[in-house]
Amino acid sequence: MLVYKTQSPAETFLFGQKIAGLLTAGDVLCLAGDLGAGKTLFTQGLAQGMGFREDVTSPTFAIMNVYEAKIPIYHFDLYRLDYAEQLYDIGFEEYTGRNSSGMAVIEWPDKFPEALPDENLWIEITSGQYTEERLLRIKPNGEYYQKLCEELKVIADTCFRYSDPSL
Repeated sequence: MLVYKTQSPAETFLFGQKIAGLLTAGDVLCLAGDLGAGKTLFTQGLAQGMGFREDVTSPTFAIMNVYEAKIPIYHFDLYRLDYAEQLYDIGFEEYTGRNSSGMAVIEWPDKFPEALPDENLWIEITSGQYTEERLLRIKPNGEYYQKLCEELKVIADTCFRYSDPSL
């Protein structure tokens, strides 16, 4: 597990921008965290890092937004769903597979872990010690995402690395 710390919303946005350069079609990012933790802000930075210049908003009521970036971004918010079957009704598995034409960003993935691909990059965003501080705990699930995390270390360790004594 990697742990990074951002000191402000601008840094959380920047972290999303930095990770964007590592991602390709078929990638799945699972963004866990409480309301207001910064999941959508992270996604805004990610989308901008992939060349998307329009507004990025949480798809809470739409369930999925599509952002036509360098690689299409399928942004899911599972918060309002009651059953995993609702995901199948919208073709969730088509957007979250390695053969997808875009990448998936899934907010509230912990609601339906059984519906997620086994391999994904799990990012939990939590509040830090100070008001605007955020901790990003990144867990790679699968060999592909372990390699991606090695690349992430190269670009993020100098700016955001954080040693959590509880780990």
